[in-house]
Amino acid sequence: MYRTLAALLLCALAIALPASARDVPGELTTQLDAQLQANRERYGIAGQAVLVAHNGSVLYQGTSGERDPSTHAPATIDSIFAAQSVAKLLTSTLVMQLVEQDKVDLEAPASRYVQGLPIAWQEISLRDFLNHSSGIAEYYDRKGEHWVSKGYNGLAPDLAAALKVAGSAPMQFAPGSRVQYTQANYLVLTALLEAHYRKAYPAIARERILQPLKMTSTSWGVASVPAQRAAVPYIGKDGQLQPANEDPWPDYGWGHADLQTTVGDMNRLLQALATGKLVRTATLETLWQPQKLTGGGSNFFSTGWDTTRSDGYTQVGHDGGTRVRARLAYKGSLASGYWVFVYLTNGSARNVWSSTLVESTMAVAAPQEFPHAVLSERLIGYALDESTDATQAMRSWLRDSNGVPTGELERAINADGYAIRESFGARKALKVFALNSELYPESANAWDSLAECHAALGEKETADRLYAKSKALAKPSP
Repeated sequence: MYRTLAALLLCALAIALPASARDVPGELTTQLDAQLQANRERYGIAGQAVLVAHNGSVLYQGTSGERDPSTHAPATIDSIFAAQSVAKLLTSTLVMQLVEQDKVDLEAPASRYVQGLPIAWQEISLRDFLNHSSGIAEYYDRKGEHWVSKGYNGLAPDLAAALKVAGSAPMQFAPGSRVQYTQANYLVLTALLEAHYRKAYPAIARERILQPLKMTSTSWGVASVPAQRAAVPYIGKDGQLQPANEDPWPDYGWGHADLQTTVGDMNRLLQALATGKLVRTATLETLWQPQKLTGGGSNFFSTGWDTTRSDGYTQVGHDGGTRVRARLAYKGSLASGYWVFVYLTNGSARNVWSSTLVESTMAVAAPQEFPHAVLSERLIGYALDESTDATQAMRSWLRDSNGVPTGELERAINADGYAIRESFGARKALKVFALNSELYPESANAWDSLAECHAALGEKETADRLYAKSKALAKPSP
């Protein structure tokens, strides 16, 4: 099966579509339908709904699988998926509106706007809370199958209590020095919004985002979703799907979790942002610049949006765990054109990361625009292809026509190898790491990753030999 799927997708990816893909809608639909089916078979996806748009035009909407495997109810475009932390995009947008109106200053301490924050948090900037670089602790821990706040049988009963739990723990690091994704950061933002508007967070989000954009299928909490439209969450365990049975989040946590939505509603949100309907595009382009960390490097969150820069594009969005992702991509400025990718699933047997799924659609919809996504998809196909001539074909493509700048190729192949290892195991990823070491025999990093993969397979002798080779290459010349 893997060989057949790989051959089908390599053929599809070989067809170079125009940048907008609007000239071949029928062909694009066929190719993306094939990609969704391939993803479902590769990763054991229960059900999925996908939308791709370019410059305001929806190029593709498609589904496959079941929104409820227990009843075999099919996923549809109108199915409502648990998007979880995509909720943070609404919260970030509401804060960005206040920034644009000069009502809040991202560099000012959040305590200027929120009364009663813990003493240790008094000087932490609003930007650090938005970008998960505050250093504060979480307001709950995992206890068995449930989330529990310290001192309570379950989660803290209200927002003030939850903030007190987080504040009672030691700071994890100096604010602004590094990143630690923490839901408690967004409790502070929820408190800020409620203090400013003097109403509950859901009412603020409805009035300022959901209602103006007619996002009528978006809400919070599983209980808010009609049973006939609910995509029931599943999780992978030992390669098999099983019901996720997730605890609902309290309503004070809706600023960071428990969002329920459709591909159409997420498209409305991203389209509105891309065209300046919620926040001016010039403001967004400024706020989506990377934050420099005092510990070195840049934060991969920009005003709370997961941000990458690849193929000349700024790509912003957020995931909802491994299951869902919404992404907006633009080159230079939003006015010069933008892409929207929304990929919603209700779980997969392999718990495949949502960025892999989104990039598979980017590779098909606009291969000339997103060569790194094409590389990722080609390498996945290669890892799963058991034919004897696959390696030579892959070498030739990497040498002649992959589209990724030479200086970025080794690192990109290496990163894709780790993603493949996560989804399919070390044995499948071994092919990719071995190929990278063949292509870049003087790279200490390539040999180190190959050694690590052999070690994961229990092949200690081979791993030790390769680690020694990597170490020797890493030594500076005398």
